[in-house]
Amino acid sequence: MCRGKGISVRVNHDGLICNSRDGTNWSAADSGVPFALHRVAYGTGRFVAVGNEGALVTSDDGITWTPRASGTDERLRGVAYGNGRFVTVGYAGTVLTSRDGTVWKRRPRPTLARLMDLAFGNGLFVAVGWQGTILNSDDGSRWRRVSSGTSNHFCRVTFGDASSFVTQDADCGNEASFKFNLLLPGQTGLNNCD
Repeated sequence: MCRGKGISVRVNHDGLICNSRDGTNWSAADSGVPFALHRVAYGTGRFVAVGNEGALVTSDDGITWTPRASGTDERLRGVAYGNGRFVTVGYAGTVLTSRDGTVWKRRPRPTLARLMDLAFGNGLFVAVGWQGTILNSDDGSRWRRVSSGTSNHFCRVTFGDASSFVTQDADCGNEASFKFNLLLPGQTGLNNCD
């Protein structure tokens, strides 16, 4: 879920997009694609939602949506906005970037692992995925691996505080979580959280 222009937007696996001005009363809007949607982000006055089979849709008001060409049929699982660009990640290490959310550029795959989520904070994009994959980038095109010390699958990542991200160890069902600090490329303060 994200918020912009006074409206909250969330996506679901039916390809519908829900919006609300008050966070209590929600309305469904047609996304224009028949695929499951996984994440939505807001930046530069635009919402971007991503999903299965390369589904990528945009909206300037959170209500009316337009399908966009992503250039991939891989499942897109995470999207975030930061440092003047949108970045989306997905299966088989897929990474796409866009300045405006409408025209997308495929980037070299930093991994072949399934990338399951993406967050932005403290000037960095952080992508997580299967086999303990953690990557970070300041621009979405050049990625650095961060050692997680585990081969567990990560499905979610959120920005925690001024210097840390929290990710969930998944097999996409476990509730174990890890907190890590991104200090320098290649360093991590990964710890199991209580």
